[in-house]
This record gives sequence, C-alpha cells and structure tokens, in this order.
Amino acid sequence: MYKAVSDWADQYRNINVRANADSPADAAVARAFGAEGIGLCRTEHMFFEGERIWDIRSFILADTQALRDAALKKLLPHQRKDFEGIFRAMKGLPVTVRLLDPPLHEFLPHSDAEQKQMADHLKVDLDLVKSRVAELHESNPMLGHRGCRLSITYPELCVMQTRAIIEAACNVLKRSKIKAEPEIMIPLVGTKAEIDHLDKIVRETAEAVLEKRGLKIPYKVGTMIEIPRAALIADEIAETAEFFSFGTNDLTQLTFGYSRDDIGSFLPDYLNEKILDVDPFQSLDQNGVGQLVQMGVQKGRSTRPDLKCGICGEHGGDPASVKFCVKAGLNYVSCSPYRVPIARVAAAQAAL
Repeated sequence: MYKAVSDWADQYRNINVRANADSPADAAVARAFGAEGIGLCRTEHMFFEGERIWDIRSFILADTQALRDAALKKLLPHQRKDFEGIFRAMKGLPVTVRLLDPPLHEFLPHSDAEQKQMADHLKVDLDLVKSRVAELHESNPMLGHRGCRLSITYPELCVMQTRAIIEAACNVLKRSKIKAEPEIMIPLVGTKAEIDHLDKIVRETAEAVLEKRGLKIPYKVGTMIEIPRAALIADEIAETAEFFSFGTNDLTQLTFGYSRDDIGSFLPDYLNEKILDVDPFQSLDQNGVGQLVQMGVQKGRSTRPDLKCGICGEHGGDPASVKFCVKAGLNYVSCSPYRVPIARVAAAQAAL
C-alpha cells in the first residue's frame, strides 16, 4: 500500500523531494524512501566519529599554519570516504554538501574531566586546552563565529572540504562509473562579498583537483539563505550563487528573534493564549518568514532565471509547509529520510 500511495503521489506532484543525510547509511535509507537527492549534508556531523574528533580538536588548538594543515590532512581522507559513500548511494542524484557551519567551541569538551582527557590524548598542556575553550566562548554563538565566517578566517578548512568533495566525485566516477552531482553550499551568507570571497576559493580548489585528475565533474556552488538580509539582497547574491537552499530553521529564528534552544520556556503560553497558532519551528510561518522565502526566490531568479531553490529545514517534511513551498515556486523540499514519504504525499496534494 505504501508503494502504491507513493507512486500515485509521484504522478501528480511537481516539486522534488530530497532528504537531509550526513552519512552513507542515511543516504541509503533516504533512497529507499524515494528521495530524489540529498538537500543537506551537514559535514560537521562527520567530525564526531572515532579519531576524527581528535583531529578537529588538534586543528582548533593549533597555533601555526603548519599544525592546522597537519590536522586537516588527517581529516581529508575521512571526509572523502564519507562523500564517496553518499555519492554511490545517490547513484548520480544531486547531493548538496554544506561546508562547516557550527562554531568551533561545539567540538571542545567543557567539563574539567573531559578537558583533562583531551589534554592527555593530544599530549598538550591542560592550560592550553582551558585557555582555548575560554577564548572560543561567545555570548551568542548562533550569531557568532560560524558558517562562512569560519572559512573566511580559516580558508584552509574550505580548501580541505572542497578537495574531499571533488576528489570523492572523481573516485566514484572512475571506480563505480557513477556521475556524482555535488552542490557545494556556503552557509550563513549575509553579504555578496562573503560568497564572492569563498566562491573563488571553492572554484580554484575544485578546478585544480579536476585538472590534476584529468576529469570533468559538473558541480555547483551556492548558498544557504538563512539570514534575513540575504533574502533582501538575493538578486545580488544570485550573481554568484548557482542555487539557494533556504535554511528555514535559522531563518525563522532570526526573523522572529526566538532562540530555538529557549523557546520552550514561553511557547506553551503562546500556544495556549493563541498568540501563535503553531510552533513556527514545526510549521513554516507563511506570513512573515514565508515572505522572505518568496522574496528570495523572486529576487534571485530576477538575476539568474534558472536558479535552483529549495528548503532544507525540517519544515520540508511538514505538509502545510510543503504546500507553501509549491506555491512559492521552489524546485525541491528536503527533510529527514523518514519524513520523505509525508513530503511526497503533501506535494501531490498541493498539486491537486
């Protein structure tokens, strides 16, 4: 019955459904549920497995370029292997990979015991660990040194991740005859200068890899629209970006001025008193946040008519939000693998 309903839905819907997946296993599940690509691969999730967490921590502690490069050299093969697995699972469908997004403090331990363990493991002085943790502390880290700001400060991060993506695409083409479609997404852009700066690094790195391998791999460079200012100047950003992915979680947070982590302290009162009809992080606020999405699509396509647009927040699996995305002219929605069936049916309902 599931297959029959999904097949019927696919006959009528006119928007694609992708999945958010951060590993080859997640990608395989997404394909099994009918996802037509990966709309969001969060690379930071790859850094927490096994020895990788120690390599990224070595990078964070490094106080010279040579030490940072040495740490990234260890991370490169892990990232490349993960991307190869994701590209193979997708079998030529588009895969949007977001460059490192969270602030660096998220990779560091904060208890005394864990900090001592880190110092012992990396064979460094405990005071160095403590001072680096203190140095990276931010009053509001969600608005701090994260997203594209990290890659501007540490361009070697952008280079390593781009190399891993493009080398992985080359490897699966050569070994498995799969033509990967990587889409490299630069997060948290709020000015055209930011995306111009990093687009240059990404393309120079990618072209160097392709020239060395003697291969041609189609790839796109785009951005996540999650800062209201980015939606307001989407026509300028689209001069450089080849696709937009609306990060509606952060866009909702920044538009309302609500902290996703703290909304629970007052949301029940807002819902009980009908100040809000629904949790805006569960179902997209169409009147406010939705206007920014529509503006971003319209202004972006005024510059680049063929601009590919989608959303990658969990709104992509909410039926009401999916129907709005169809009206807004998005090319796809992306959600967790297990919400793909819901999104497929909702997209068909919107078309009908």
